[in-house]
This record gives sequence, structure tokens and C-alpha cells, in this order.
Amino acid sequence: IRDEESGYTKNLFCIPKHYEEDLERVFIPHGLILDRTERLARDIMQDMGSHHIVALCVLKGGYKFFADLLDHIKALNQNGDKSVPITVDFVRIKSYC
Repeated sequence: IRDEESGYTKNLFCIPKHYEEDLERVFIPHGLILDRTERLARDIMQDMGSHHIVALCVLKGGYKFFADLLDHIKALNQNGDKSVPITVDFVRIKSYC
């Protein structure tokens, strides 16, 4: 996102009541995030070829993105012309410092 990007007015979105006063604008709509996540899944599948994928999720903050990314990879695995084995694991980190 460029510094001069003004985002989208919050009137274009369904904002939960408890966030209405705190939000001024929306910079990245959910649909755009989903689209980029799907594109990332396609790039991973293309780059990995037929190699085994080991997916490692850092809990707790990354779980939703990780689950969405794996859903896209699984869909590509099921609907594509090749199937790549995937191993999934989770780690919990005490501190990011």
C-alpha cells in the first residue's frame, strides 16, 4: 500500500458495531486478501512442482491465514492435474523477540 493511499470509506463494508467508532477507513478489503491468498497458493504449487510440502503454522496469530492458504492448496490439489503430498504442523513461540 502506498503512503498516499486513502483506502475505502467504511460505508462500503459491514463493520461490527463495536468497531464503528474506532475505524475511519478500510485499506485492504477482505476479498482482496482472499484473492492474494489464493494467488500465493497457486505460486506455492507451481514452485514446489511435485515435491512434498511441509506447512508449518506459528500459533496463534497466523492460524486463520494458514487455514485459508491450506484450503486453497488443497483445492488446487483436488482439482489440478497433479497432487502434491502435504504435511501440516504447528508451533507455538513464546516470544517474537
